[in-house]
Amino acid sequence: MTTKQRFEHILGWFETNMPVAESELVFENPFQLLVAVMLSAQCTDKRVNMVTPALFAAYPTPEAMAQASSDDIFDYVKSVSYPRSKAEHLVAMAKRLTEVYGGQVPDNIDDLQTLQGVGRKTANVVCAVIWNQPTMAVDTHIFRVSERLGLTTNSKNPLQTERQLVKYIPTELIPKAHHWLLLHGRYVCQARKPQCEKCGLKEFCRYSKK
Repeated sequence: MTTKQRFEHILGWFETNMPVAESELVFENPFQLLVAVMLSAQCTDKRVNMVTPALFAAYPTPEAMAQASSDDIFDYVKSVSYPRSKAEHLVAMAKRLTEVYGGQVPDNIDDLQTLQGVGRKTANVVCAVIWNQPTMAVDTHIFRVSERLGLTTNSKNPLQTERQLVKYIPTELIPKAHHWLLLHGRYVCQARKPQCEKCGLKEFCRYSKK
């Protein structure tokens, strides 16, 4: 089986078995998604969704958050991972968003990455989810699942994984494929105890064959 055929079979399986695949973060606008994704680094979406309602009620706009202190924000996000640094990043991000971009979340990866605390993965998520752009955000789930299924080979870091994936995934499917691989890794192809008996992709999986 060629790499192209492998991608076609796996993407076809997801299309049939997971026709709806969306972010599990709760948000109402681009600013809220940006904040939620920043908070989700090394933290579960479930936990983030527990803290953002109160945070967004208190600071509904970049302008409002820009006026806050990091201590103010910390009180709302202290139950997520690395709350102190994330609180500082959120305030700095909101200030730059207000001062440089007029409070509007940029619609491209380069500008997004000028915001403090926003790396390539976060920028890719925002561009894919909000603007349906063909950007592939690679987290630990996608990195793991892609290698196990043979979509990537000997990938050393998220950027290598991203490049190998976007080379073969049709442009219009990339935003959705991000969620397919992420959700598969979150609920089926888990790191320590993958549920191989439930997986419809076993025939392609290197891990299950070991």
